[in-house]
Amino acid sequence: MKYAVSSYSFSNLIKSGEMTQLDCIKKAKEMGFDAIEMVEIANFAQDDLMGYAKELAKEAQKQKIEISNLAVGADFINAFNGDTAKEIERVKTMVDAAEVMGSPCIRHDVIYSLEKCSSFDRALPIIADACLEITQYAQEKGIKTSIENHGFICQDSNRIERLFNSVNHLNFGVLVDIGNFTCVDENPVTAVSRVAPYAVYVHAKDFLIRNGEGKNPGRGFFKSRGGKYLRGTILGHGDVPVKQCLDILKNAGYDGYITLEYEGLEPTLLGIEIGFENLKNY
Repeated sequence: MKYAVSSYSFSNLIKSGEMTQLDCIKKAKEMGFDAIEMVEIANFAQDDLMGYAKELAKEAQKQKIEISNLAVGADFINAFNGDTAKEIERVKTMVDAAEVMGSPCIRHDVIYSLEKCSSFDRALPIIADACLEITQYAQEKGIKTSIENHGFICQDSNRIERLFNSVNHLNFGVLVDIGNFTCVDENPVTAVSRVAPYAVYVHAKDFLIRNGEGKNPGRGFFKSRGGKYLRGTILGHGDVPVKQCLDILKNAGYDGYITLEYEGLEPTLLGIEIGFENLKNY
């Protein structure tokens, strides 16, 4: 396995203006990671997506670090006022950007709100067809596509598995986020066990989890779909059984990138540093 860090882990420093995504690449190398995952690069591209992708690729080559994945949002039900075809074309453009960056993988989301579909089952055929079209396009460029347990609607392991089976394409897989299953109140061990055979990329993430029957613990916490209180924290400091989930993935034959995704309140670089130490120990 190789170690990567998500550019999302540096979000607080990017938002404050202390770092750019280009700086994240250099810092990831300095911290000892083998690769970096780039997230939502279009937000920083200033109307020149391919030019920016070239900049990122150039910086990665300069730092001698790999770009392991591109993660982008998508909603094939609601984006562009429900124009699924237009959203598919936008995501294909992101596949083009991944190619320019030299990324072997791209993760795209599929849905954030049920809206007109009113149920996941009604949305499933639409999002499965979209995923299939995109992965066929990406395959021609040598890029593997994936969906992540992310966004509350398509986040449960059984829904992820059903979408994977509906797409039914060898170039399409699952980005397994160990921590994100808690956002839909699912046991990470059970969930990871279900989807581990389909994993093509992995996020290692940790959360503090508090009972939803109590009072809000305060700043930094958000509610799971079922009302529990969650807060991102340093990997190994929270309640997600990270080591057990990694063992499950390894036993299932996964040997790709393990990407640290940190979103805690602790100082950013310290949180990444300690999380990386724990990840290697696990």
